[in-house]
Amino acid sequence: QVQLVESGGGLVQAGDSLRLSCAASGRTFRGYAMGWFRQAPGKDREFVAAISWSGGWPYYADSMKGRSTISRDTAKNSMYLQMNSLTPEDTAVYYCALSDRVTPDATLYSDWGQGTQVTVSS
Repeated sequence: QVQLVESGGGLVQAGDSLRLSCAASGRTFRGYAMGWFRQAPGKDREFVAAISWSGGWPYYADSMKGRSTISRDTAKNSMYLQMNSLTPEDTAVYYCALSDRVTPDATLYSDWGQGTQVTVSS
């Protein structure tokens, strides 16, 4: 059974940085892409970034380009999201997810974590 566990969320001020982590367990993840999504109160879940198994082909939502970096450590079955210059609009629950391809389409992700809350105060 696949388990994805996010960590690293918290309360920060506008302009601060935060690094989220996602630890995967339960089976081999070789060849699988991973992604980050977020959901703010009253809004739909939206794509943040995704990365291939090898760590190549990072793909970002326009809102995250230039101020975030997605990476992964295949030896640790882990993925990370470094976010900089945070704004209150980044406040949301952040989820990591598993897919067989790098894609912004949430319906193509088969497994999801429980999420970690990120709150950015102004």
